[in-house]
Amino acid sequence: MKKIRLMIIAGETSGDLQAASLIKSLKSINPHIEIFGMGGKKMQAESAEIIYDITNLAIVGFFEVLKHIFTFKKIFEKLSALLETRKPDAVILVDYPGFNLRFAKATKEKNIPVIYYISPQIWAWGENRIHEIKKYVDKMIVIFGFEETIYKEVGVKVSFVGHPFLDIVKPVWKKEETIKTCHLKHDSIKIALMPGSRKKEIEKHLPSMLRACEIIKNKIPNAEFIISRIKELDQSLYNKIIHKSKIKPHSLDNKPYEIMDIADLVIVSSGSATLEVAIMEKPMVIVYKTSFLTWLLARNLIKIPDIGLVNIVARERIVPELTQFEVTPKNIASASLEILNNHKRIHEIKENLRKVKSKLGDQGASSRAAHIIHKFLS
Repeated sequence: MKKIRLMIIAGETSGDLQAASLIKSLKSINPHIEIFGMGGKKMQAESAEIIYDITNLAIVGFFEVLKHIFTFKKIFEKLSALLETRKPDAVILVDYPGFNLRFAKATKEKNIPVIYYISPQIWAWGENRIHEIKKYVDKMIVIFGFEETIYKEVGVKVSFVGHPFLDIVKPVWKKEETIKTCHLKHDSIKIALMPGSRKKEIEKHLPSMLRACEIIKNKIPNAEFIISRIKELDQSLYNKIIHKSKIKPHSLDNKPYEIMDIADLVIVSSGSATLEVAIMEKPMVIVYKTSFLTWLLARNLIKIPDIGLVNIVARERIVPELTQFEVTPKNIASASLEILNNHKRIHEIKENLRKVKSKLGDQGASSRAAHIIHKFLS
């Protein structure tokens, strides 16, 4: 097979993970593929040449991004220059629309094919972006079935491959091992706390989550709490917040699926993690709080009633979600107790989560995406 040179741009931890899985599948088809671009440790582990490491780029919110605008400008210029000097056969953009849609335009101007893997959330932000995509993207590869329908209606070349989470959301440890490692009781009610993967998210969510746990503990004395921690983050971030709390939760680093596996309920920050919890078929309460200015802007731009991906895929609110001013200890505790104290509600949620899971397609998304890309380049 001929040597192919690809540039891949992934700007977030989740994108780095999906890009790495895609690279692995691409190399299984053609070992002679050369890959470079923007990403993190996962892409690097698959032998991608990382021009810009995204490890310190975890910025959330429109106005938070504005503060770092010059950093993004430098990264953009550095990567754009490589379109001329390295002349990739194609550029693969992974999610990260604020940056990647601009980069799609720059790439197209150089007559280099643009492939987009994991679509921008056009269904949330209205139709403006879809016209940009039609103009600058040669092939769109989507992970939700309803996205394929949207793109086909406007004439974008699109393929649905299923959701890559179906391949990776599975615990490695057995429940017994997790319970023992975390020093939990077998007969307790276990509540998992997933405050997010970024510093700002944890600062916004974890204090309210822990105060909610105090209320829950008063109502359910045998409740135990466990935090899913991100090992790569400064652990003092968690410790400072926990130190101020009456609840002293257990914790486990970089083992979210093990934590979900033993949980009776998950209190989770909105985002892709809600789908991971759905695949594990665990009842959840979704929370999301951002800066006031970002929330104000998003409130006027977002065109859908729900923000939780699991509710969006379900096309109805199957699990409770709390946003911005609703994210209070009392509200989180109330939503959690309403589920935990109602066996019929738990059964109903689990049944609805199974339906969501069935809408995500079949396992093997990265492999299918790799074959589509290989065929496109042939």
